[in-house]
Amino acid sequence: MTSVTWAQVLAWRMRRQFIECPEDATAVRMARRLAGVQAQVASAAEFAVAVRRTTREPGAVARALTGERTLVKTWAMRGTLHVLPVEEAAAYLALCATARPWEKASWQRTFGATPADLEEIAAAATGALSGGAALTREELTKAVVDETGSQHLADVLGSGWGTLLKPLAWWGVLCYGPPQGTRVTFTSPRHFLPGWTDLPSVEDAARTVVHAFVGAHGPATPDMFDNWLMRKTSRKKDVKEWFAAAQDGLSTVDVDGVQMNVLEEHRDELLATEPSTSVRLLGAFDQYVLGAGTGATYLVPAERRKEVSRAAGWISPVVLYEGRVAGVWEAKDGDIAVTTFEDVPAAPLKEEVARMSSLLA
Repeated sequence: MTSVTWAQVLAWRMRRQFIECPEDATAVRMARRLAGVQAQVASAAEFAVAVRRTTREPGAVARALTGERTLVKTWAMRGTLHVLPVEEAAAYLALCATARPWEKASWQRTFGATPADLEEIAAAATGALSGGAALTREELTKAVVDETGSQHLADVLGSGWGTLLKPLAWWGVLCYGPPQGTRVTFTSPRHFLPGWTDLPSVEDAARTVVHAFVGAHGPATPDMFDNWLMRKTSRKKDVKEWFAAAQDGLSTVDVDGVQMNVLEEHRDELLATEPSTSVRLLGAFDQYVLGAGTGATYLVPAERRKEVSRAAGWISPVVLYEGRVAGVWEAKDGDIAVTTFEDVPAAPLKEEVARMSSLLA
């Protein structure tokens, strides 16, 4: 079997993800190439697109969400908010839904809701959002309670709002709608998004999502995919079946002794890729880091993980050197403060800091 090194893999990923060679791709093309962009912090999603462009286009993600409606914002991988291409979003949601955390007794005890409660909320929300309505959290809660007459559902929605809506997002019942000032709204993707398709079969979804993940974050193993999708809460049997369904178009390479999947169309390009010596800065919650996960020691030094993955789920802006996380940075009083984990070439770091400063201005 043909072998490649992690240095080659990281250089290829940086090129594939518009990091090594930025270009003026649209926000939807970037989201498609990256297998989604995390949007738990809206500004981080905008920055993830901006840092990969050669020219500035402020608000590109917001326009794609509510103007062009080519992106959708919804709960997806790992139960976190992402922006996804509308035409492919249903496939991601279908795979996320297979984890079915609401069936676990511990989940039901924590959030006070049963699977029957969720189905009742989903049915009421479907009716409330029919016709393209966009409702705030308070309006949607009231509509559900008015429809069901259940004070119990009002109580559980009041205490575990976001968690209870994640299954509805994975079922395709709702997604984020146009904001009302600083307040978010929820709407039906079927009515709001021109390119929306109903959830596909799990097998079809697997082909779409496995290929997208491997195309952005490969070479990869099923275990890497499982970690990225739902933090390894999927059944191993299911993950194995997904990769079997996606086998057409996949090839394998050896990465430092481990057999991994790569798209056949990318294999030759990967083999020809030379290790990178570049220095790049990425923003918080960037997909380059999230795709691998902060526990990937080939990317993030184990002794530095706490500086990258911080309290309350915060993922720091990072410095990349040779494709590895070699430091973190933050904007302070109009300046960029960099903390490196190793010796990083001064001249390219200075150039990259200047580029980030212009994006933040």
